[in-house]
Amino acid sequence: MSQTPSKVAKQYDTVAKEYAETFTGEHEKKPMDQEILHRFSKEIGNKRPVWDFGCGPGQTTRYLKDIGVEISGLDVSDKLLEEARTINPEICFRKGNILRLDFEDDSVGAIVAFYVIVNFTEEQMGTAFHEIFRVLQPDGIFLFTYHIGEETIHLDEFLGKQVDIDFTFFRTDFITRSLEDSGFQAIEVIEREPYPGVEYQSKRAYVFAKKPSLINWP
Repeated sequence: MSQTPSKVAKQYDTVAKEYAETFTGEHEKKPMDQEILHRFSKEIGNKRPVWDFGCGPGQTTRYLKDIGVEISGLDVSDKLLEEARTINPEICFRKGNILRLDFEDDSVGAIVAFYVIVNFTEEQMGTAFHEIFRVLQPDGIFLFTYHIGEETIHLDEFLGKQVDIDFTFFRTDFITRSLEDSGFQAIEVIEREPYPGVEYQSKRAYVFAKKPSLINWP
């Protein structure tokens, strides 16, 4: 199935209210999420600006804001952004397409993207990594998550609404190779088993990656 950004946005527009009700506050039920996000907040130091790409209703944006990170959110879905702004009126959210980011080169200090690549094909994921690498500042940090596997799950129904969307799982060796092909270094993958009764029962991965520093030639 072709999953253009506009098509994905339409699917999330359909379930925006239900999505916000279901996933707002989800990190409170996931200890490893909390540990990883606290680590991210420490590792980015004074890097600015910080963006949450594919922010949805802003659950990750909110969590990082609450632990002291000045952060903004970006998403392709207008309706999810409406939910995010309603729930988090003091945080800046804006519409954007990760496959064609409206940011200058080397302009973002750090990026977090929880489960954003789940709706990308392998080719689109490579495009997204290249775009994220482009906009990150030298020494900028990229943290993202994904479902580990090789399957693609098609949903006709999600959160009680009719949809037409694919969710793609990725092998870790493929993810690592794609990051390296995009120019990232210092890649670290942390895997965990799913939390029973809390989330979809798939193995998860958190990935830290860094854009190399500028080389100072003699």
